[in-house]
Amino acid sequence: MDEQEFGFETQAIRTHIDKTQYQEHSTPLFLSSSFVFEDAEDMRASFTEEKVRNIYSRFSNPNTTEFVDKVCAMEGAEAGYAFATGMAAIYSTFAALLSSGDHIVSAGSVFGSTHALFMTYFPKWNITTSYFDINQPETIESFIQPNTKILYAETPTNPGVDVVDLELLGQIAKKHNLILIIDNCFATPYIQQPIKYGAHIVIHSATKLMDGQGRVLGGVAVGNADLIRQIYLFSRNTGPAMSPFNAWVLSKSLETLSLRVDRHCENAMKVAEFLESHPNVNSVKYPFLKSHPKYEVAKKQMLLGGNIIAFEIKGGIEAGRAFLDKIKLCSLSANIGDAKTIVTHPASTTHSKLSTEEKLAVGITEGLVRVSVGLETVKDVIADLEQALS
Repeated sequence: MDEQEFGFETQAIRTHIDKTQYQEHSTPLFLSSSFVFEDAEDMRASFTEEKVRNIYSRFSNPNTTEFVDKVCAMEGAEAGYAFATGMAAIYSTFAALLSSGDHIVSAGSVFGSTHALFMTYFPKWNITTSYFDINQPETIESFIQPNTKILYAETPTNPGVDVVDLELLGQIAKKHNLILIIDNCFATPYIQQPIKYGAHIVIHSATKLMDGQGRVLGGVAVGNADLIRQIYLFSRNTGPAMSPFNAWVLSKSLETLSLRVDRHCENAMKVAEFLESHPNVNSVKYPFLKSHPKYEVAKKQMLLGGNIIAFEIKGGIEAGRAFLDKIKLCSLSANIGDAKTIVTHPASTTHSKLSTEEKLAVGITEGLVRVSVGLETVKDVIADLEQALS
């Protein structure tokens, strides 16, 4: 049976490295910093890459290889590289592909640390960024300059849960010969595959739903083999590699990704419907609510709505603080994608480094709350949110 005929779950479970001489059914941990050679010729050929083999775990390791192979199969990608964190994946991808004088066109709604890269650090190397309004996609092309090299977006966005039309981005990238990079962290490859719409590179913070239990950090970039080759060479020399242990944990987690995400999304839909009907809530954003401004786009490119909800509490920052202080069951944390439901106040945490104007420009108000809906009995989550909103 051809590998392409296998379903998503089969690929997640059955993609694995070769068995050792012990014929184990579960891939073992390879906690080794380096690997040995047969002789001088084997060593020479390995370092010149005439042989494809493990040399040093900063370059590759059997555990990281298996994790990357699974993500590639899920995303429909040619190659990939695994990083210590999601931000290491974002930084290394841009740093490998950009040169001084290059320009990025990005959706304005990006994670706070990504914004810091674009606005604080990349300008030191004469790399500039222009933001487009995700609610005005017709303006994207007006930001493209002769030196623009990358078109970038998250979808759904963090933390506003806005949706960007991947098909449109793919068309624009192709027309202007740009590298399209998509942060697919909120959706996971189970919900959407940006490469189908023309993305060249897809990035994930594996710390989130890929792990699913808040245990380890990790990041991964997959996509076009030639571009990944550049990212690999940069990373091989700069050292942001994922640890074998984290890769082993994440590879195991991917085996249950579809099951977990199904339940996450089922719970999230019920929570979103509850919040939308609550008198103390001004507005709710969840991709599969019909009230979402990009509901039709979400239905076109996403299998499910994801597990992240953004809602605005009536009463602004004071009401928001009171809500957080009354939470009992849910966790107050900056993470997402955990089995435990998490509530976050982006304005004072994940996006606190943005100015007031920058926050408002991407829809982050003082009363905005982000909920990462977990796997608990959903009525218990709703009951906690209800008592905190009362």
